[in-house]
Amino acid sequence: MNVIEHAFGDINAYGGDESPPCIGLTTDALPEVQKPVLAENQQIGVSTKNALLRTITKTPKEDPHWYVLRVTYGREKKAYYYLISKNVEAFYPTIRTVKEVDGKRKTVEESRFPNIFFARGTEEEIKSFVYDNVNLPYLRFYYRRFHDGSRIVKEPLIVPDYQIESLKIICASEAEDIIIVPPDVHKFKTGQTVRIIDGVFKGVVGKVARYHGQQRVAIIIDGLLTVASAYVPSAFLEEII
Repeated sequence: MNVIEHAFGDINAYGGDESPPCIGLTTDALPEVQKPVLAENQQIGVSTKNALLRTITKTPKEDPHWYVLRVTYGREKKAYYYLISKNVEAFYPTIRTVKEVDGKRKTVEESRFPNIFFARGTEEEIKSFVYDNVNLPYLRFYYRRFHDGSRIVKEPLIVPDYQIESLKIICASEAEDIIIVPPDVHKFKTGQTVRIIDGVFKGVVGKVARYHGQQRVAIIIDGLLTVASAYVPSAFLEEII
């Protein structure tokens, strides 16, 4: 797997052929991928205690954050390069696959999350590109929806910095056994929140998960997707309390 990442002018391609080691398990629990449901009149926000456990739900608009952006017809690469040409920090995960092109097998690079990439800035800064119908008519925010009393409100989906950093680590690992689960697939159950402290996934924060009999760490982005690492040993995990 390859990741294209840009931060204010520099483009870095991550590579490598090593796969992470396979190791034992600590729990049978898997994070469950569910769409967030908020009861009526429930306060929107994240407490300090749970700040590492869920995607940001409401923050000051003047603060810079990572926003999920979606495009139509697979034009995420085009939108990504346009934003970085304007000095916007963006993250566009890709994967290398072998395909037959004109009768020949070729290695091609494709988006890891089709029609989706991430950009960092204030809401107003990112909005200026989302509403640029001249240069980017195919670019839109990815919205989350929730109840506010009797109303259904939508707002741009924000991903915490630590989840973006965890995604970068997992995607840069080149491990082939990485799982991506859409938000409507109810496969995982809640597990312990941990930080990986050693190995190729060092620095990843997420939930302990078990899939195909192997222990993994999953990053859950509410209402969007879950990304689970390849096999991680218990000795490489530190519980976050």
